[in-house]
Amino acid sequence: MDRLLRYFLQQFIRRGAMNFTTASGAKFSCGDGTGQPVSVRFLTADAERRVLLNPELALGEVYMEGSFVVENGTIADALAILMDQPDILPRWAKLQWWLRYLVRHVRQFNPRDRSKDNVAHHYDLDGRLYSLFLDADKQYSCAYFETPDATLDDAQLAKKRHLAAKLLIEHGNRVLDIGCGWGGLSLYLAEMTGANVTGITLSTEQLQVANARAAEKNLTAKFFLEDYRDVTGPFDRIVSVGMFEHVGVDFYETYFRRCAELLTDDGVMLLHSIGRSEGPDATNPWIAKYIFPGGYIPALSEVMPAIERAGLLVCDTEILRLHYAETLKAWRQRFMARREEAVQLYDERFARMWEFYLACSEMSFRKQNMMNFQIQLTKRQGVVPMTRDYIGHEETKLRGIERGQRPRLQIAGE
Repeated sequence: MDRLLRYFLQQFIRRGAMNFTTASGAKFSCGDGTGQPVSVRFLTADAERRVLLNPELALGEVYMEGSFVVENGTIADALAILMDQPDILPRWAKLQWWLRYLVRHVRQFNPRDRSKDNVAHHYDLDGRLYSLFLDADKQYSCAYFETPDATLDDAQLAKKRHLAAKLLIEHGNRVLDIGCGWGGLSLYLAEMTGANVTGITLSTEQLQVANARAAEKNLTAKFFLEDYRDVTGPFDRIVSVGMFEHVGVDFYETYFRRCAELLTDDGVMLLHSIGRSEGPDATNPWIAKYIFPGGYIPALSEVMPAIERAGLLVCDTEILRLHYAETLKAWRQRFMARREEAVQLYDERFARMWEFYLACSEMSFRKQNMMNFQIQLTKRQGVVPMTRDYIGHEETKLRGIERGQRPRLQIAGE
């Protein structure tokens, strides 16, 4: 087993410096010796076999179970090396990738009941968990770092401001927030623009918090436990942030056709989603099993045809590079600072799972060219200005309004 493990790992790891100790005590090194070395150890032969047979699934599992440990460095350091190799996948794992790709439509088939169950798996966890690492507004999506030294809270506020600027909301507009989370964006839009906002979610935990926050501020925002396919309109503006990743490729056309039906003729829609820069793929099996069942990160080449068939016009597309890497880094650092509280909420295995999730997600953006896209959509020409200057002007106006709106909401805080 030791020789087999050494052969395959040295074939795959050709960059960086990674030192391995096997369950039997044998030691070997992989990589070209560059960068800070990371040392890891397999504690059982079973863990070694599983990683060789199915590395994408098993590495996270054996780390969760404690049979794969990082002795020098962190799991984030180890994943930074493993996810920065010339081959994205070990060559021996490519057959498994093809099998997953062939059945991805089945795994992402998300009718109403399955969508609700998938959301509950992740978003109906103990709310105290998310307070360990999110900003005070509980924004659970990519922040917008206007400067490299921006704090997480400032970057999340900048994200909301950037989205609002692109939506060009007028006082009294009817706004739909699809996948509203804990209500932060909806409440921001209602407070800053005077819009009448409707937020929908499939998470009962998020719904309770969002409604409590709306009541606290007495804002024109209402929240419902509802599927996007069942909403009744019309709406002047539609925004969706971090929800499209749960739709599934077979429902993209359904999603955009429903949005087109709900949007007024002079309306504006803004879609913010994680995206792939290198074409269609399959969801990582560990993420699909433990974190986001039914989830899938789309490539733009999969999204644009569905938009076109729905009769919507693309007015603006912005790619956010590395913003989510920095967001996830901040989440990971905040989680690790309060890790023992996560253990108390759940257990050690769960804390290791969450640590692995945040670390591998960060490195997928930092090392493997994941990104975020924002697509602005309308139903006809001439609805939004011809140049992008208005975005900066709107952000300046919103900053002025923000300065007069204190104190901030407290319910979402820690």
